[in-house]
Amino acid sequence: MNIFIPEYARKAMEILVGNGFQAYAVGGCIRDSLLGKTPQDWDICTDCLPEKLKEVFKGYRTIDTGLKHGTVTVLIGTELVEITTFRSDGEYENHRKPEQVRFVSELQEDLIRRDFTVNAMCCDINCKIYDFCGGRDDLKSGIIRCVGKAEKRFEEDALRILRGLRFASVLDFQIEVETAKAMFEKKELLKFISAERISEELKKLLCGKAVEKILVEYGEILGAVIPEILPCIGFEQNNPHHCYTVWEHIAKSVSLVRPDPVIRTVMLLHDIAKPKMKTVDESGIYHFKKHQYVGAEMAKEILKRLKYDNRSADYIFRLIWEHDNRIPAQVSSVKRFISKHDFQFYFDYLEVRRGDTYAQSDFRLREKLDELDELAKIGLDLYAQDCCLKVSDLAINGNDLIELGLCGKEIGEWLDRILELVIDDRISNDKNELLDYIREHR
Repeated sequence: MNIFIPEYARKAMEILVGNGFQAYAVGGCIRDSLLGKTPQDWDICTDCLPEKLKEVFKGYRTIDTGLKHGTVTVLIGTELVEITTFRSDGEYENHRKPEQVRFVSELQEDLIRRDFTVNAMCCDINCKIYDFCGGRDDLKSGIIRCVGKAEKRFEEDALRILRGLRFASVLDFQIEVETAKAMFEKKELLKFISAERISEELKKLLCGKAVEKILVEYGEILGAVIPEILPCIGFEQNNPHHCYTVWEHIAKSVSLVRPDPVIRTVMLLHDIAKPKMKTVDESGIYHFKKHQYVGAEMAKEILKRLKYDNRSADYIFRLIWEHDNRIPAQVSSVKRFISKHDFQFYFDYLEVRRGDTYAQSDFRLREKLDELDELAKIGLDLYAQDCCLKVSDLAINGNDLIELGLCGKEIGEWLDRILELVIDDRISNDKNELLDYIREHR
C-alpha cells in the first residue's frame, strides 16, 4: 500500500529537511495509510529541538502544545500538524506521564518508546518506511502487541491498556498473548488515569466493529473503571426471553446499534441493574422487574464519575429509563411518548429496543420485531403529518388565554389540558375551536 503524504504535512517535512534536520511522518497516520485508510491527523517526529522548532517555523503560526515534552503544533495553510522532537522518556509519574523526557538524536530510540508496534512506524519524505519493532508484520497479521515488555509499557501509562482494547475493537485485531496477559495483570493501574482520558478511549472502543468480542473477552478489565459491570459477567438470566448471560447480552446489544458513542453507551449500561434486581418465581424463572429505573440511576452515577457532558448523560439516563417500557402500537400511545420526549428520542428508543431484542433468544422474536416495525411506521406517519405534540405546537398560546381572562398557573394548566385533548383527537388544533372549548368549560 502506497503512502500519500498530504501537502501540508509534506511542506512541514520539507522545511525541516531544508534546514538540515530529520523529519518523519509517524504513528497512526502510517498505520492507517498501510491499512488503506485516510488518516485524520499527520504527526511528525524530528531531531530538531523544541526551541529551534519555533525558529525554523518563524513564518508560521506555532502553538506550544507540549513544549516540555518536545511538541509544537504548526499551522500550515489551514491545517495543523504536530511536530515532536525525538525523545526518550524517563520514569513515569503515577502511571500516567513521564516525569521528565530526554531529547535524543536517533530515530530508533524514539520509536522504541512507543506503545504498540503498529504505532511505532514512520516514513520519510520519500515515503520510505522505517520499522524497528515489527509493526508492519503485526499489521498484516492483525495483532496488537506492545513495543518491548508489555508490563513496562502499561506501568508507564496505564491508559495504554484501554488504548490497546480500543485499537483491537476498531481494527478488529487480536491482542497478542503476552500483551493481553499484562493487561489483566495491570488493570488496577487504570485507577490512576483521569476520568476524561478513560471516557475518551471508552467511547472509541464502544464504536469499534469488533466491540462485542472485546467486551466479552476483556470485560474484567473494563470492570476496573466501571466496577458496576462486574456482577453482570457470567450472570445467567434463566428466562425464555434470554439465551445469554447478562454481560454477553450487553456486549451483543452494543454491536447491534449504530456506532454512535451515546447510543452505544446506553447499550453498555442498559442492563447493569439486572443482578441487583433478580427475583425468582415459583417455576424457577428469573425476573428483573424495574431494572431499567435502577439501572438508569446507576448509569447517572457512572457517567458523572466518567465526566460525560451533562447533555449526553441526561440523554443516556432517559433512554435507559425508558428502554424496557413497552408502548402499545397505537397512535395515541405513540403521540403521548413523543410529546413527553421528541421524535429523535422516540426513534433512538426504538433502535435501543431493537438492539436489545436481537440480543435476546428466539422466543417470540418475530412478534417483538413486528411490534417494533409497527411502532416505527406510526412514528414516521406522525412525523410526516407534522402533528401537534407539544404545547408550542398548539394554535393558541398564553397571550390568547390572558385575553380570555385567565391568569397565573391556570394558563399553563389549561394549555396542558388542551394539548391532552388534541393528542387524543378529542378536539382539533384549531384556534377558534380551542378558545370556544375553554370558554365553555372554564
